[in-house]
Amino acid sequence: MFKNKTVRNLVFLWLAWVLIVLGYQAWAANRMLPKRPDFARPWTAEWTTALAQAGKPYLLEPFMNNQVAWDSEFYLSIAVAGYEDPDVTRAEVNLNQVDDDPANDYQRAMRQISLSYAFFPFYPVMIWLFSWPLKLLGLTPIATATLAAVIVSALGALAGMVALYFLTRDALEDAGGWRAAFYLIAFPSAFFMAVVYTEGLFIGLAFSALALTLRRKWLWAGILAACAALTRSVGVALVIPMGIVFLRDLDYKSIRSNFSLARAGQVGLTLLPLVTFLAWKVSPLGQTFDVIQAAWFGRGFLDFQRTFDSWRYAWDQVTSVSGPSFAYHLMEMVIPVLALVACGFTLKRHPELTLFSLTVILFALFSGDIQGMYRYVLAAPVLFIFLSRLGRNEAFDRAWTIASILLLGMNAYLFAMDMWAG
Repeated sequence: MFKNKTVRNLVFLWLAWVLIVLGYQAWAANRMLPKRPDFARPWTAEWTTALAQAGKPYLLEPFMNNQVAWDSEFYLSIAVAGYEDPDVTRAEVNLNQVDDDPANDYQRAMRQISLSYAFFPFYPVMIWLFSWPLKLLGLTPIATATLAAVIVSALGALAGMVALYFLTRDALEDAGGWRAAFYLIAFPSAFFMAVVYTEGLFIGLAFSALALTLRRKWLWAGILAACAALTRSVGVALVIPMGIVFLRDLDYKSIRSNFSLARAGQVGLTLLPLVTFLAWKVSPLGQTFDVIQAAWFGRGFLDFQRTFDSWRYAWDQVTSVSGPSFAYHLMEMVIPVLALVACGFTLKRHPELTLFSLTVILFALFSGDIQGMYRYVLAAPVLFIFLSRLGRNEAFDRAWTIASILLLGMNAYLFAMDMWAG
C-alpha cells in the first residue's frame, strides 16, 4: 500500500494536518480569549463559565489541555480508572429501567450512576493500551492517557483518509481519491479527529472495514467492523454494506452445492458487527447505556418527538434570533442537509456506502437534540465522495476549501477554550 505515491503523500499531509491543528489550537488559545459564557444552546451558558471545569480533574490537566473538553472527561476516566471512577459526574437514575426485578424498592432503584456508562468501551481500551509504552515519558496518569488518546484519534484519522482514498479512487481516479481524503480532514468538524473524542478512531475503523469489504477481505473487514460497533452505536450499521456485498456475490442457482465452510465463515464475519453490538447491548454496560443517554444526554433511538421539538427550536433560532444561537444552529442544520443531498447523488454509483452513510445520518438526526450533527456526519463517507465529485470544478474546490477551513478553525478554537463546539 505504501508503495503508492499518493498514499505516501497522504501520510505526509496527515502528519502536517495533525501538527497544524494542534499548533493552531495552542496558538489561538494564547492569542485571544472568548467572551463567556456561550449562549449557543439553551443549557450551554451554565456550562461555559470561567469556573465550569472546577472539580473535573480530567479536564484540568495542563498537558495537551486544548485537546480535552466535554466528553473527553469520560473517555479518559474509563481508560485511567474504569467506569466506576468516583472523580466523574454522576446522575441519579431509576435502575428499574435497567433491572426489571420487582424486588427492587425505591431506595435501591434510585442510584447515583457514573455518566461514563453512556460511552462505549473500545476507545478507552485503546487509550489504555497506548498508554503503557508512554508511561516511560514520566507524565502523570491523566497526561499519559491524554497523549495516548490523541495518538489513537490521529491514527484513526490517517486510516480513514487512506481508506476513503481507495473507496473513491475507482470512480474518480487518483485525483478524486486525494480530494476526498483532503476534504475529510478540512471539514468544519475534522478537528474532532485530533482531540480526545471517538471520531478519529471510529472513522478509521468504519472506513477501513468498508474498503476491505469491497475488496472481499472478509476477515479483517469483520474484525474492524466489530471494533467499530464497540466504539460507537452506529457501527452496527456496517452490517448493511457488508450484507449487500455478500448477497451480491452469491450464486443463487448453485447455492446449495457451493456452500462451504469458507462461505459459512463469510456469513459469520458479515454478521459480526451485529452480533458484537447485541452482545454488548445485553451486557451490564449496554443495559445502563440507554438509561444514562436518555436521563442525562437527551439521546434515544428514533426519538421522533424530541427530535421534532429540537429541530423546531433550531428553526426558530435561525429565523428569528441573531448571535451565537443563530450561528450555531444554522451550521447544525445546513451540514446534515448537505450530507442527505450527497446520499441522493451517490446512491446509484455507491449503494453500499450510501446506505451506510444514510443510516449514520438518520441515526443522528432522530436521536433527539440537534447538537453535534455536523460532527456525526463525518462518519458518512459519501459526503466526501460527493464533495470530491463537485471538486473537479476548480472554482468549487477553492471556494469549499476556504469556507470549510474557516469553520474548522473557528470550531477548533471554541473546543480548545472549552466553549460549545458540537
